[in-house]
Amino acid sequence: MRPAPLSPAARTRALRELAADPGLDVLVVGGGVVGAGAALDAVTRGLRTGLVEADDWAAGTSSRASKLIHGGLRYLEMLDFGLVREALRERGLLLTRLAPHLVRPVPFLYPLTRRGWERPYVGAGILLYDVLAAGHPGTPRHRHLSRRGALAAAPGLSPDALVGAVRYWDAQVDDARHTLALVRTAVAHGALAANRARVVDYLRDGERVVGAVVVDGETGERIAVRAKRVISATGVWSEETQALAAASSVRVRASKGVHLLVPRERIDSTTGLILRTDTSVLFVIPWGRQWIVGTTDTPWDLDKEHPAASAADVAYLLEQVNRVLVDPLTPDDVEGVYAGLRPLLAGSDERTAKLSREHVVGTPVPGLTVVAGGKYTTYRVMAADAVDEAVRGLGPVPASVTAEVPLLGADGYAALWNRRDAVAREHGLTVEQVERLLGRHGSLVGEVLELIAADPALAEPLPSSDAYLRAELVYAAAAEGARDVTDVLARRVRVAIESADRGVDSAQLTAHLIAPALGWDADRAAAEAEAYRAGVRAERKAQEQPDDESAATALQTA
Repeated sequence: MRPAPLSPAARTRALRELAADPGLDVLVVGGGVVGAGAALDAVTRGLRTGLVEADDWAAGTSSRASKLIHGGLRYLEMLDFGLVREALRERGLLLTRLAPHLVRPVPFLYPLTRRGWERPYVGAGILLYDVLAAGHPGTPRHRHLSRRGALAAAPGLSPDALVGAVRYWDAQVDDARHTLALVRTAVAHGALAANRARVVDYLRDGERVVGAVVVDGETGERIAVRAKRVISATGVWSEETQALAAASSVRVRASKGVHLLVPRERIDSTTGLILRTDTSVLFVIPWGRQWIVGTTDTPWDLDKEHPAASAADVAYLLEQVNRVLVDPLTPDDVEGVYAGLRPLLAGSDERTAKLSREHVVGTPVPGLTVVAGGKYTTYRVMAADAVDEAVRGLGPVPASVTAEVPLLGADGYAALWNRRDAVAREHGLTVEQVERLLGRHGSLVGEVLELIAADPALAEPLPSSDAYLRAELVYAAAAEGARDVTDVLARRVRVAIESADRGVDSAQLTAHLIAPALGWDADRAAAEAEAYRAGVRAERKAQEQPDDESAATALQTA
């Protein structure tokens, strides 16, 4: 398997081959984590597979999650042990086999606030969490801490906020880069993939769906893509994509989740936190030089393309986390904000087979399979379920093998990590820079280093953040499918949410560096940079608004 770049030429070629193919086995609609996972699942079963995405890879929910790969402690209270075991198995696979370069262990502190019954109750639950993960290694076991021990691990906690704690482990991931790796791995195995390619209708043979009409978002060309089976993995847009087939088997409602990023030094802790709120839980998650604080969970029935964080969302998260901190956070501490929509199941009819508490797979009309709901951690299970359902009647089709298929960048990663000092010396970088590159690109890091070898100026960091190198911007457009400045700064690198300037100071440089790969002239590059800056201004304005409606209006106006 050779790494297959998602270059502009590869996108053009994929669209041409999709149009010319007399009949794919499977066409997957939706380039989030489940759709990308379904494409990888199908193609590694030997099926002729296509994947199309209306926007950018992971542009929706799959780049705006809590960045956690976890079993879900809250499901233990619901007695859904099977779901937790399933998620913990997937966590172990990702940590040890599928994506060790992208998924890493992270510790959490569970503060105890009541003496007596709470420690044995919580301790028993977290012990069960570890037991259910048995056989799927990758994280240490939990430990009980006294109040003194908890405050030593997290001095930023108020002594009045806890009487002790339990420390346990889960894992985290850069969701956008992981989804991208799924797409690239599917392409490396032979899938045809194109972003900026929107499905606007289905091809029909009587009642049966036999493909889709795809519009190239950059040229406006309409392409008829024929396929024996179509899988819709469109998340919060599931009802809209079903409606194209005059079906409504799976119903989904959108729930908005908002996260804040604050500087690491503002919360004195060596571990993440999980805090109970009146309605759910709040995570404080270590993320490089920052903490991610989230999330909210509120209904959203406005523009799904642009979920907006409001001042009320920011205030709520600060209020909740400040309940346990010695030194409260203020709005001035917030460096980044992002909002995403969770696709929560709202009901299904008799044609839908419910496969778990979290996701469903249905066939509303012959030839069309819909998968919806779920959580990021179990994307691979959802993808396999969707392909299993879709291929019924196609004849003998092998079972899913994705539990044995490492993502691009995984093979050879451990050896490169052990050689990171030597790699740094060979390329004139610091060890810290090489570690960060390995954590984003794994064993594909050599392709980025080749760009630096050809042009040493590309080893310079971005104006917005020294955590990213200029070579990564060039690589994003040349090999990772980025089609504009937002794709690069929001998803290939994460300065759009991590940097206090939200990437504005890097917009012009980014446009300049990706222009050759994308065929832009100077005027187009300048316009693309300004479009990015305008988007940031709109997001900042939205975050000053008191409620969802006014925040959404602020984004739509821009």
